[in-house]
Amino acid sequence: MNSVTISVLTTSRLVLRAHRLADFEPFARMMSAPEVVRFLGDGKPFDRPKAWLRFLRSPGSWQTLGFGYWALEEKASGAFVGEAGFVDLRRDDPLRDMTEIGWIVAPPAMGQGYATEAALAALEWGRGAFGAKRVLCVVHPDNRPSIRVAEKCGFTQAMHLAQPQLVFDRML
Repeated sequence: MNSVTISVLTTSRLVLRAHRLADFEPFARMMSAPEVVRFLGDGKPFDRPKAWLRFLRSPGSWQTLGFGYWALEEKASGAFVGEAGFVDLRRDDPLRDMTEIGWIVAPPAMGQGYATEAALAALEWGRGAFGAKRVLCVVHPDNRPSIRVAEKCGFTQAMHLAQPQLVFDRML
């Protein structure tokens, strides 16, 4: 396989960059925090092996699909504070073949606007990478902070899935 160059994006407070092996420990801590994972999958904190597999998803997605999640690095401290980017989860209908955007922020960085800042940078990158394309974000209906991020990024609710999940969409 050919190596893929992952674009580095910068915002006023963040650097969106490829994940590094050194990011795994703060990533594993983030994914073990109940307040981070309560709306992901089964809502249970990730153990180290499960966090490792999730961590590897980002470089694997970039390598295979040419897009994925970026690690979020706080400019001021250099700390890993989360991740954001695009994902193809190979969902069943009605979301089959749809590109999704998502974001996860570590507890110490929650509530500071990093998710919105990162998502807006990723959407701008996506406009250039994908062209005019419909993008989704899937959010649990009780996850008010992520719903606010979606709305600030110009997403509108498109449908409600049975899981329960809300689907928001927008064009790039």
